[in-house]
Amino acid sequence: MKTSVLENNSGLREAVWKVAETAGYLWEKGWAERNGGNITVNVTELIDDGLRALGAISEPRPIGTILPHLRGCWFFCKGTQKRMRDLARDPMSNGSLIRITDDCEHYEIVADKPVMPTSELPSHLSVHDYLLAKGSPYRASLHTHPIELVALSHCRKYLEKDAATRMLWSMIPETKAFCPRGLGIVPYMLPGSVELANATIRAIDDDYDVVMWEKHGVFAVDTDIMSAFDQVDVLNKSAQIYIAGKNMGFEPEGMSDAQMQEISDVFGLPK
Repeated sequence: MKTSVLENNSGLREAVWKVAETAGYLWEKGWAERNGGNITVNVTELIDDGLRALGAISEPRPIGTILPHLRGCWFFCKGTQKRMRDLARDPMSNGSLIRITDDCEHYEIVADKPVMPTSELPSHLSVHDYLLAKGSPYRASLHTHPIELVALSHCRKYLEKDAATRMLWSMIPETKAFCPRGLGIVPYMLPGSVELANATIRAIDDDYDVVMWEKHGVFAVDTDIMSAFDQVDVLNKSAQIYIAGKNMGFEPEGMSDAQMQEISDVFGLPK
């Protein structure tokens, strides 16, 4: 039986199993139906000399774009057509460790199995290329389908800039404290398209860590995958509170601007 590359690298093993744990949470919350959602984590800093010496187990495959800041980078990715519930159970059979070739146009699978990465890999990698170019410490990207946040995106007024952010922040103090950059909005675009990737990068460039793809799902970035999940989880809790109030027959009042400003001042939150 072939030995997993995780066995001799505790840092990489911890990172991959953190992805698996997050995948389990996504499935339990109902945010990852069938093979829905994607996770891509930059694990370059965890790669040792032993892994660098490994040969590829696939031919170089085109990314579809040139990403100059990813030369020699390594990523752990959920596999295409793979389910989050299976990724949680067996990450190395439902995900793959890949590295970007020197031409910055291709990737190759290194371990453990020749599992093709997510079909949305070009958009995920484009975001990671942007993050590295910017000098960001963010190394994880998450796409998932949080039910209540997606429901809000079917309401035109919440697609206006920062309208959803203002409402979500006002539902419970922790939302602004833990998601101080709010929720960016990207109008509906074809899933997996270059246009969607570019629009997402523009939203992140506007200082959002979590971006709503209209009528589709959210895309979040953070230092690690659990932190990205936490931001989505907190925002969706606010959406649940808002919808619960509406279901009870009233328009939730929300916190006042003064109350939310007090939170910003006390916690030193970014503007």
